[in-house]
Amino acid sequence: MESARPAPAPEARRWWRVLRHEWTLVVLGAVALAALVTWPTLRHPTRTIPGDTGDPTMQAWQMAWSGHALRTDPTNLWHANAFHPESTSFAFTDTLLGYAPAGLIGSGPVAALLRYNIVYVLVFALAFIGAYALVRQLGAGRIAGAVAGAAFAYAPWRLAQVGHLQVLSTGGIALALAMLARGHGWSLRHGYRPSHARPGWAVAGWCVAAWQVSLGFGIGVPFGYALALVGVVAVIAWLRHRPPVSRRLLRADGIGLGVFLAAAAFMARPYLQVAEQFPYVRRSWSDLQWSSPPLRGFFSSPNTSVVWGDLHAGVRASLGHRGETSLLPGYTLYALAALGLVVSIWTLRQRLLLAAGVIASIVLAMGTQGPGGGRYTYGLVYVLPGFDGIRTPGRLVVWTTLLLGILAAGAVTALARRATLRPASLAVALLPLLVVAEGINTTGHPTVPTRPAALATAPAPLLVLPTGATIDGVPMLWETDRFPAMVNGAAAFTPPRQNAIREATLRFPDADSVALLRESGVRSVVVVRAQVVGTPYEPTLDGRVDGLPLRRVDTPDAVVYLLEP
Repeated sequence: MESARPAPAPEARRWWRVLRHEWTLVVLGAVALAALVTWPTLRHPTRTIPGDTGDPTMQAWQMAWSGHALRTDPTNLWHANAFHPESTSFAFTDTLLGYAPAGLIGSGPVAALLRYNIVYVLVFALAFIGAYALVRQLGAGRIAGAVAGAAFAYAPWRLAQVGHLQVLSTGGIALALAMLARGHGWSLRHGYRPSHARPGWAVAGWCVAAWQVSLGFGIGVPFGYALALVGVVAVIAWLRHRPPVSRRLLRADGIGLGVFLAAAAFMARPYLQVAEQFPYVRRSWSDLQWSSPPLRGFFSSPNTSVVWGDLHAGVRASLGHRGETSLLPGYTLYALAALGLVVSIWTLRQRLLLAAGVIASIVLAMGTQGPGGGRYTYGLVYVLPGFDGIRTPGRLVVWTTLLLGILAAGAVTALARRATLRPASLAVALLPLLVVAEGINTTGHPTVPTRPAALATAPAPLLVLPTGATIDGVPMLWETDRFPAMVNGAAAFTPPRQNAIREATLRFPDADSVALLRESGVRSVVVVRAQVVGTPYEPTLDGRVDGLPLRRVDTPDAVVYLLEP
């Protein structure tokens, strides 16, 4: 007679329950899917970078600088080594400050590249997880959660933003809303249930919201106003029905809101200083015209979309700034959301409100292309504090995508409940894959140039040539081990002094450019041989120093000009 098998140990059973738990599977699946869709980002993460070597290298420097500053001198966080001799230069563009903990790990350009590539992949995973969590909290099913997560993470419009990590970093929006809804015991299906309130989740939601704002105001400012709108609606609803609210929940909201406002104030202070120093960083109404998309832009995909890229070439050609005006959330998402108006687990009133939100978000995202030139649509929010610093109204498509995902989730949940036959159930289960398919792309992954050895010892403050707004991210990345003061810097605008140096050094070395550099405190100019060829700075390779307060040092990969004090 066979002996009975021993029962699994309690610890093994506990681990097995954790591994097969819904949220474990969602997190692991989201990370695996992100690695797959963004491939080959993780193939050579210490040598290549997704998109191009412009903004991504600058953002890799941002994460490295924030970690370096926190580790060495937090009081000088906002006074970065770039843009010498300007102050508060870390606030010249969105900072991605929320990723500073990652910047504490490792140093140097190789670590900065690896860090950036890992965060880049995780950004897509977090967007999936956040939207999944939100629609599940609202009352939708698991497949519907996967559809919403896939739509929010892999909408075709995001392909045009692969070089803007701050725009891709939207997962905190959906996750914060999910946590706040859970903390307050609220869902679309059941409304407010005091017995389901979890004050700890409310605090966590406010903290995630604060973290989201710390990644950048371009996405964070509209999010802050959205939270304020939700708060106003919640207060009005409470005044109408007066449901019981525990003191613990009120205390949790007070603490959480305090954290959020403190984080927003901490972030806003240096940006206000920059706006006072450089008033032209505020966007005028006319500045918005080049990046405001017409309605057809919401049906056009970026050129790197495998599914729609070639098919939409004609539409893209008729748009303005194609990177900011090709804003397709996805045709599958549109279809499911449209179906959600007819078949859904949400009530008719909820569906109509969601549809109204979709329309309103599209109209606002059209900026100056909205009805009546946008004066009575985007113009109404443009007057709110913070909006005059946003140059791209089209990025409000983040909210269009999220609302479409919620509307679609209602339809998918209803379909899943009605699908009693196996083929129908399989068809519903495949819907998330159809959504993801529209996000499959041909994004390039160029190799980042290797740092010239001469940069390791060039005296600071220094200037690396060639220089320019779209190429300075590379020398910034190169110097993420010692962070010397450097004139190079890439941001949302170009300070007048930096622009003057760039123009003057087109003739370097000559008396005028050398005088300007010495006046700015520059001690060395490093001309990178491989990078300067074919640029207006190429003549600096053969510059003569006769009669100038300079000393020239030739190395295999660079020419170094040392300026006398």
